[in-house]
Amino acid sequence: MSDTPRLAVRGLNKRFGGLVAVKDIGFDIKPGEIRGLIGPNGSGKSTVMKLIMGIERPNTGSVKIDGTEIAGWAPHRIARAGVGIVFQHSRPLHRQTVLEHIKLALLPDSLIKLAADPHVNRRAREIAERVELGAVMHRLPATLPFADLRRMEMAKAIARDPKVVLVDEPFAGLTAAESESFSALIRGFREEGRAVLLVDHNVKSLAALVDSVLAMYLGEYVAEGTADEVMQNETVRRVYLGGKIEAKERAPTVTANKPRVLDVQNLGVLYGKARALDHVSLHVREGEFVSVVGLNGAGKTTLFNAISGMLPYDGTIRFSGKNLKDMSGAAIARAGIVQCPESRELFSDMTVRENLDLGGYHLPDRVRTEQLAWLFDLFPILKSRQAQTARTLSGGEQQMLAIARALMMRPKLLILDEPTLGLAPVILEQLSRAMELLQKTTPITVLLGEQNVTFALPHADRVYVLEHSRIIWEGSPGRFEREMGRGFLEALPSDDPTTYATRA
Repeated sequence: MSDTPRLAVRGLNKRFGGLVAVKDIGFDIKPGEIRGLIGPNGSGKSTVMKLIMGIERPNTGSVKIDGTEIAGWAPHRIARAGVGIVFQHSRPLHRQTVLEHIKLALLPDSLIKLAADPHVNRRAREIAERVELGAVMHRLPATLPFADLRRMEMAKAIARDPKVVLVDEPFAGLTAAESESFSALIRGFREEGRAVLLVDHNVKSLAALVDSVLAMYLGEYVAEGTADEVMQNETVRRVYLGGKIEAKERAPTVTANKPRVLDVQNLGVLYGKARALDHVSLHVREGEFVSVVGLNGAGKTTLFNAISGMLPYDGTIRFSGKNLKDMSGAAIARAGIVQCPESRELFSDMTVRENLDLGGYHLPDRVRTEQLAWLFDLFPILKSRQAQTARTLSGGEQQMLAIARALMMRPKLLILDEPTLGLAPVILEQLSRAMELLQKTTPITVLLGEQNVTFALPHADRVYVLEHSRIIWEGSPGRFEREMGRGFLEALPSDDPTTYATRA
């Protein structure tokens, strides 16, 4: 590996209006080096990649390839300078075969010379074989499985013979075996002396592949070093996990003998050809608080949207013994499953009171008044903010309003999707107290999806770990603290995703 950086980034800054998406980011990547870029949703990882590729223009900063400044260049000029990108989402030409896509990438960038040299067909076949597309090179994209579409994107990048390869979310939607195959392809870039910048939510797969890691949060630098060093960094662990893991589980007798209110069996969900959930099974008993923990991109939101009737799925979902397969989302909500989504989905131009009234519009006046009074006790700040529009509330207040609106519907099962996302510690404490009150004073059942395990565990009766579209572990909060706490961000001891499921 050469000591001279192939890609040198210095002082990169990008603002979108008042939002600072990237702040003073810099790093080097040498020939033959793979550098990982990690961080939760909204950290600025994809923006950094777009700034390097010229898809977005930096406000300030430097991007150099072999010493040549390319910051602010158009994407096609940057591609000619030796930067290739493997996009997460494939947008193929639907009338061209796999081989023809690769040949197009091999053609010279010239309007004068439109015909391919004789060697292009041979080279295209070689590339197809290299990325394991040899058997399907004459097929159209619409006939390919998702993993092969990702391989085609990889093949197009290889065809450009880039000095620097930017790889965006290579493991998203892939099985464990497919992820290992992609890892081998990316290792091949290292062997060829290319510099690789790798962005992915699957921290474990990334950590096993990279030479170094840079962690970001809210657009800013957090830490860098080897994967082990970064994963042990207290700030990184706090960003991903929320801090020290402490379990405060209830006695199992509280819910162990209660009937199952939710039973999910062998749930599978596809986004196009990408597998978002793979044979997921879980259950929730009446009155239980169950936490589903996993990093961004693991499939938590997909799981909740399937339960709420917003996605087609394979498998079985039963609620209070009733199969939900053919029920609409509205019918499922009326049956008692209410989801508070990660995106909150508030009516921003309506007041706090109007948002709450919409949640309880179906209730008799007396019951609605009682429910409002109870919610104002649970979230006192909302009582003083009744006349404010939702858009004028802070992020924490908006999250409280979203949860309160869901509770206005008096759900039998409340689904909370990433309620702590982007919230300050003081707001987390308020939410935690509200969760504790719900648990102690109501018969409500809660299914919570969280990356922040320090918020999820203290209130949980049981915990599921969702990783890369599969449930890999199930157990009590205390067992999670003992068995999974140290390894949640670290590489699994086995490539077999059933390892922890077997132990559970």
